[in-house]
Amino acid sequence: MGENGSFLALAVISTLIYIGMFIGCLTGVKIVFGVPCIVALLIYKWRQKHLSMYNGIEDFLQSDNNIIPIRYSYKDIKKITEKFKTKLGHGGYGSVFKGQLRSGRLVAVKLLDKAKSNGQDFVNEVATIGRIHHVNVVQLIGFCVEGSKRALIYEFMPNGSLEKYIHSHAEEKYSLTCEKLYSISLGVARGIDYLHNGCNMKILHFDIKPHNILLDENFNPKVSDFGLARLCPMDKSIVTLTAARGTIGYMAPELFYRNVGAISNKADVYSFGMLLMEMASRRKNLNALAEQSSQIYFPFWIYDQLHDGREVTIENDTDQEIKLAKKMMIVALWCIQTKPEDRPSMDKVLEMLEEEDGELPMPNKPYFCLQDEPVIGVRDDNTDSSWSSLIHQ
Repeated sequence: MGENGSFLALAVISTLIYIGMFIGCLTGVKIVFGVPCIVALLIYKWRQKHLSMYNGIEDFLQSDNNIIPIRYSYKDIKKITEKFKTKLGHGGYGSVFKGQLRSGRLVAVKLLDKAKSNGQDFVNEVATIGRIHHVNVVQLIGFCVEGSKRALIYEFMPNGSLEKYIHSHAEEKYSLTCEKLYSISLGVARGIDYLHNGCNMKILHFDIKPHNILLDENFNPKVSDFGLARLCPMDKSIVTLTAARGTIGYMAPELFYRNVGAISNKADVYSFGMLLMEMASRRKNLNALAEQSSQIYFPFWIYDQLHDGREVTIENDTDQEIKLAKKMMIVALWCIQTKPEDRPSMDKVLEMLEEEDGELPMPNKPYFCLQDEPVIGVRDDNTDSSWSSLIHQ
C-alpha cells in the first residue's frame, strides 16, 4: 500500500507538471500569435475609421461641389506657404502659416494636425463658411484634402483677433477708442445677423468670442472659426446637440441645463452679449481676482451699477464714449438673459445698437440656473486652443 500510494502520488504530480507545461505552451503560443493579431486588429480598425472619415469628406465634397471654394493639392499648399516658411502660430487643431497666392494675395493657411483633426469639424467649416460671402464674415478661399492631409485657406487678417484689444492688460499700442469698439460691435452683430437671417440656411455659430473675431487692415471685424457651427432650415431655429459646445464664459445656460430652454440661435445671441460686455468694459466677463464678490461675475456688477444709476466709466473716456459704453452694456444685458425666449433676436440686437435717440430700457437681472441636472458632455473650445487669433502676422 505504501509503495502504491507513493507511486500514485508521483503519477499525479507528474501529470500536473505535464498539464502545466502544456498550458504554458498554449499561453506562449497565444502571446506569440495573439499580440500581433491584436495589434493588427487595432491598426485595421484605426484605418477603417479614418478611411470612413476620408470617404465621408469626399462624398460631401462631391455632392456639394457647386458651392464649395477652390480645392488645392497638398503640393499647392507647400508652394503657397513656401514649404511652411512663416509660421504664425499653433492652435487647438493645427498650425497656421502665412502664404501668398499666385495673384499676390496674402492668405492664412491652417494645416490640421492628423492626430487632433476632426473630420466633422472640417466638413462644418467648408459647408458653412464655404457657401457664404459677407463683409463681416471671414472668407474661406480654398481647402485641401489629400489622404490624411487637410488644410483650410483663409483671407489674411493683419490686425489679428479682437481679444488683444479689449482687455485691460492689453498694451497701449493695442488700445482702441470706445467709438472704434462700438463700430466693431456693429460689424460683429451684422455678421451674426447675416448667419442667422441672410443665408438660404440658418447658420448657428456656437463659438462667438473675442478670439474668433478677426480684424482686417481697417479694423473691420469678421466672424471666424466655424468648426462648431450647425446648419438648420430658415423656418426652424431649434437644434439637438449630444454635448454642449463652445467656450466657457460665452456659452449660453441652455447648453448646460435642460430646464432653461431649447438650444437655438439665441445661444449665439448670449455669446455676443458676453462679448459685447467685454468690449464695453474692456475687461474679461469673469474676474476671479475681484476685490468684491459681487464683481466676480461681472454682468451682475454691471447690472447693479446701471440699475442704481451709477456710471460705469473707463478712465479718460469722453461723455460721448461713456454714453456709447452704457448703451452697449444695456444691449449686452438683454442678450444674456437666462431664458432664450427673453433674449432679442440678432436683427433686434442690431436695431438696438443702431438706435440713436432715446434711452434703452433695462432688462431683468440675469440669474444663474442650477436647479436641473446639467447636460452630459461639454466641448470647451478654450481660447488657449483657438486658432483664429493666429491668422495674422
